Amino acid sequence: MSPRLPKKILDAMESYPAFSRAVWKACAEIPKGEVRTYGWIARRIGKPGSARAVGQALGRNPFAPIVPCHRVVGADGRLTGYSAAGGVEKKRRMLRAEGARLR
Repeated sequence: MSPRLPKKILDAMESYPAFSRAVWKACAEIPKGEVRTYGWIARRIGKPGSARAVGQALGRNPFAPIVPCHRVVGADGRLTGYSAAGGVEKKRRMLRAEGARLR
């Protein structure tokens, strides 16, 4: 994995659990205008079957929008769980603004 994150963010991540750091770094790899699933991140970090835990880590993401958790969708492509103000509708607006194709 080679996340495109500023050193300041990478340094700040060090105070969080290793699992959360791995999730956030994998999420940072998702290109603008694209989406990936929670399961994709779970597999990417070598923890297949941990999609729910990935969702929990993303729900606690203190580095948004630099770590773009809005680019993560459910296994069926549906927009799910966005804990920031505005909820799923804000997630939809952000993805559309980036040019992502949505269900």
